[in-house]
Amino acid sequence: MTGTRQLRPDASSRTTLDKAAHENFPVAPFFLPRAWRDDLMAVYGYARLVDDIGDGDLAPGGADARHLGAEGETDRLALLDAFEADLRRVFDGTPSHPLLRALRPTVRRHGLTPEPFLGLIGANRQDQLVRRYETYDELAAYCELSANPVGRLVLGITGTTSPERLRRSDAVCTALQIVEHLQDVAEDLARDRIYLPAEDLKRFRVTEADLARPTGDASVRALVAYEAERARRLLDEGTPLVGSVHGRLRLLLAGFVAGGHAALDAITAAGHDVLPGPPRATRPNLVRQVGTVLRRARREG
Repeated sequence: MTGTRQLRPDASSRTTLDKAAHENFPVAPFFLPRAWRDDLMAVYGYARLVDDIGDGDLAPGGADARHLGAEGETDRLALLDAFEADLRRVFDGTPSHPLLRALRPTVRRHGLTPEPFLGLIGANRQDQLVRRYETYDELAAYCELSANPVGRLVLGITGTTSPERLRRSDAVCTALQIVEHLQDVAEDLARDRIYLPAEDLKRFRVTEADLARPTGDASVRALVAYEAERARRLLDEGTPLVGSVHGRLRLLLAGFVAGGHAALDAITAAGHDVLPGPPRATRPNLVRQVGTVLRRARREG
């Protein structure tokens, strides 16, 4: 069977894939069947690369732009256009970028459609044009592009898609995106982006200048606590997804949910002060959270 393991990624692709070790949740853990791991890493490589393009993290004049036929291009929207053109060749032709060539057998094996992949590109295009979100509903609509497609791809790869699972998966993925936004408030602000709804900043009397300080005051911490609780409710809403599947897939999905809870625990342990740097989950707490999620899934299953 053709899989990503048969490809020899270049240095830039290897660097992109290595970022999986720094995510809040296990991307493709060892206990999964090898075919699933290959497919999940192919999707991760795609998602990570499109985010790197949108964040301006590609090396200038590096191999990624060269593979996309955009050597010397620095405009992010132009690079995203080139990336989309190569993505479309995954479905009709032969893509040029190694990570997209790795994605092609995954797409064919599981009959995946372009829509979730295009959603991730759309989110990164939006990042170039929209720097602030007035309401939570606007932010949730952004998460539908930036996060929810990943969960839908996981269900597609594992052959477990259903309307109810899609709804639960969307809740989990939106929660994980909110958690990441909370961890990265300072980093995002340095990129002139704020993913905290403006209506919530006003409610807690937090200004952008407050977010630029080295540490958060009481108002900033209260705001972060409010958003963290919102993420926890979404994780709880999505937890029945774990109990709806079986075997190693149940453990994988429990890892996703537990990763969100463990990251939120780290934010709580930091007193909801995320401005000095991203609070990160500890491995022991992640393991404990996996057990908690699995027990709850069994009760609710």
